Amino acid sequence: MNKKAQKQYSAMLAKALAVLCVRHTFLEDLHSGTGVISKTGDYSDVKVVTSEREIPWNEVSRISDEEMKKLMKQVVNKLYTVLMSLENEEAMQIVFSGGRDYTYHWDDPEFLPKFLAPFVPDEEPAPISKKA
Repeated sequence: MNKKAQKQYSAMLAKALAVLCVRHTFLEDLHSGTGVISKTGDYSDVKVVTSEREIPWNEVSRISDEEMKKLMKQVVNKLYTVLMSLENEEAMQIVFSGGRDYTYHWDDPEFLPKFLAPFVPDEEPAPISKKA
């Protein structure tokens, strides 16, 4: 696959995975409800009032450990299902068409060259040749 085709395929797959495996999960439930309005724009003027105290918005955990576990389990299971289906052309057509239906107006993804750097070991230095 040439570089241009790889970029197009990867962009379509990234968007499809984002919408089908991340957005269409428990995340939708977390996202539903009334949005918070901030006149300052940085939410420093917003607080959560509990029975015990008031908490500044920027200090509130907006997802519990149980919710995070549920979300991540759904994301991992959906990603795993797609990755296990990469060679199934019919399944991949469904993934791509489902992704296109929701992401046609999204920005193109950006390649993040430093994203994997912490996980990839540095190349071994070339051995120093010794003169005999």
